Amino acid sequence: MAELYIVGLVAVVLAMGYLSIYPKIAGNNVNKISLCDIACSMFVFALVASKFWGTGYVFNAILFSTNWFWFTLFIYVLIEIPLAIWYVKKHGVQFDSKL
Repeated sequence: MAELYIVGLVAVVLAMGYLSIYPKIAGNNVNKISLCDIACSMFVFALVASKFWGTGYVFNAILFSTNWFWFTLFIYVLIEIPLAIWYVKKHGVQFDSKL
């Protein structure tokens, strides 16, 4: 059940971010998108840490078992990559090397 809590939390936060927050705040600016993503990930990790830090709970990710931090990171990356690819294509985000 703890695994489902983390998957649901990550899915809801990323969906809200990519469908509502990022288009309004960041648009197609890769630096603003990065800052928004850092804020969203910190929010997720703070919530998960507040619930599971120090519990010793072992999370099962089908192929491996791990602690709350690595499980959350794995799920976050797994859900975010397809959303990020979709967002980049939809909003025409350019990755310029100019700062």
